[in-house]
Amino acid sequence: MKTFKKVFFVSAIASLGIIACKQDKPVEKAPGIALENMDTTVKPTDDFFRHVNGTWIDKTEIPDDQTSWGGFNQLRKKTDADVLDILNSAIKERNFPKIKDAKGNEIDSDQEKAVNYYQTIMDTVARNQQGKAPIMPFLAKIEEIKTKKDVENYITNMAPYDGGNFYGFSVYNDLKNSSEYAGYMGPGSLGMSRDYYVDKKVAYKLVKYQEFVAKILQEFGADEATAKTNAATIVAFEKSLAAPMMTKEESRDTRRMYNPMSVEELTKLAPAIDWKAHLEGIGVADIDRVIVTDPGYFKAMSTVFKERSVEDIKLLLRWTTINSSLGLLSTDLETANWEFYSKEMSGAKKQRPRDERALGNLNGAIGEALGKLYVEKMFPPEAKAKAEEMIDNVMLGFETRIAQLPWMTEVTKEKALEKLHKLTVKIAYPDVWKDYSELQVTGLKEGGSYFENAINVSKWNYNKNMAKLGKEVDRTEWGMSPQTVNAYFNPVNNEIVFPAAILQPPFYDYKADEAVNYGGIGAVIGHEISHSFDDSGARFDGDGNLKNWWTDKDSEKFGVIGKQLVKQYSDIIAIDSMHLNGEYTLGENIGDLGGVQAAYEGLQIFLKKNGRPADIDDYSPEQRFFLSWGTIWRTKMRDEALKNLIMTDPHSPGMYRAYMPLKNVDAFYKAFDVKESDKMYLKPEDRVKIW
Repeated sequence: MKTFKKVFFVSAIASLGIIACKQDKPVEKAPGIALENMDTTVKPTDDFFRHVNGTWIDKTEIPDDQTSWGGFNQLRKKTDADVLDILNSAIKERNFPKIKDAKGNEIDSDQEKAVNYYQTIMDTVARNQQGKAPIMPFLAKIEEIKTKKDVENYITNMAPYDGGNFYGFSVYNDLKNSSEYAGYMGPGSLGMSRDYYVDKKVAYKLVKYQEFVAKILQEFGADEATAKTNAATIVAFEKSLAAPMMTKEESRDTRRMYNPMSVEELTKLAPAIDWKAHLEGIGVADIDRVIVTDPGYFKAMSTVFKERSVEDIKLLLRWTTINSSLGLLSTDLETANWEFYSKEMSGAKKQRPRDERALGNLNGAIGEALGKLYVEKMFPPEAKAKAEEMIDNVMLGFETRIAQLPWMTEVTKEKALEKLHKLTVKIAYPDVWKDYSELQVTGLKEGGSYFENAINVSKWNYNKNMAKLGKEVDRTEWGMSPQTVNAYFNPVNNEIVFPAAILQPPFYDYKADEAVNYGGIGAVIGHEISHSFDDSGARFDGDGNLKNWWTDKDSEKFGVIGKQLVKQYSDIIAIDSMHLNGEYTLGENIGDLGGVQAAYEGLQIFLKKNGRPADIDDYSPEQRFFLSWGTIWRTKMRDEALKNLIMTDPHSPGMYRAYMPLKNVDAFYKAFDVKESDKMYLKPEDRVKIW
């Protein structure tokens, strides 16, 4: 069922790489740059994205089951195929480790649970036979509601199932004491992102959403007229909850989300809810304080909750329960869900293959259980060491950049370097795997179903999260599974994490020359390091605490430089009259700019240590570095997908990431001899210098 909106998000970059394996023989170096993808009729100094990717753009069609296509998508497709092969072999062989619980009883291993979960997703015959039946007990509980107090009790009782719509409690690092867990109270989720309810430019999407709500309500028994009336009520209700929420730009300032309150203070802020009873009901009666992430929302929500009728609230709860469960039920309901959220919102033409969709759901549910199978086959322990030298050099490159900053005082530089030196790097897979021993996943032979297993995962996650409250933070945990093609920075742990699946071409290739690798995975490493120093990450110290380590003067300068970068991106009209959102994407844009700069410095460190190679295909190492950066961001997007990304994603679209940072990098001008008459040219005083 639908999860509550998470309190905090780690910053992630869409990225690619190679699985590094031990080699018995020397491997012939590969160029690493696909010359056949380039359009050399376009000067790199005029349109770098087109120069690097033009032929690829012209000859590539976005697959019907995708809303965008590029290197990231291609690598995800390849990785999914690898993992599915591993899954299917495991299903056939069923040769799993033998595990016993504390009492000595034999239980399923994590790997077997992953296989069982996947098989129940794939069993569409059983899902279609069950139809809507699995959700009916939850809808019956809503129907039993008679009073507002009943509503509150329902929300409390549904906490382990991520239901309730209005608010939710979760446990996370205390932002100002990151070594301990604290309790947070945040808004519930809505059917769409906030902007779709409040931005008039996309009002037509809200109309489509209301039509979708009405359609699904009819599937669950309402006649057409009633469904339309109820859909209008639901959308208006959600809109009244969306409007007072923080904007996505405001939510990037973590300081706004740290509002510790006693239960009495929370009750004063939002008196319509009996918070003491709710906290007692979810098992945290003795909590001294709760950190409220969006006080403005809670104040407004209390008023809405008080003014709305019980019947309206029941209607919204019923819709939330149905909408969050569509993907777990019969295939016709799953398809209806896809038709709105993928086809209408992002322009997809057909669904992805069922096994890929099932794999995505499995990864989201118990990804590390599957990750054990993945790394056993695809990433031996010795492969972790392959990335270490590059990470060390990029870190040294970032250190060099900090030391040379002209706008930062020495006292702040010292603090920045202290934070950099405390940065933790996690590569490939966890040293300590998640323990799924208490999770019940029932296989097909035992009568298990997808809905039942998904509910069990929800309860398991909830209980695991709640058990952390007041305890010391476990910094061995990972926020992504090893088979995830991505990377992230976590500010409260001051850590950067690179799952095994990202270490594949074109981001990293052990057969490619180092310039290509530094322009790929090296820049990804630099990007994640830079998140520790972007406009949001820079508010945390080296221990992961929300603590100001800047002088007022340096902080002011940093803000001014950030606004310059905001303007560069916000000036771009991406499609129709829609501009990029430079404010919302600032952190990622700083990550790209800082990442390229640090990786370039890291490459120079490598070349100084190991000698400068000859040009390859008439390109110098520096040129190949930038060509590699442009390559990894090759991207084609459907119009609706591009609009949706601009509305909801803190990353700029890939086609802009490929060249926008480079316009600010002096080394790029030198590598390609960019002249004032070239379209890529920015005056030196207009180039943004952050890290």
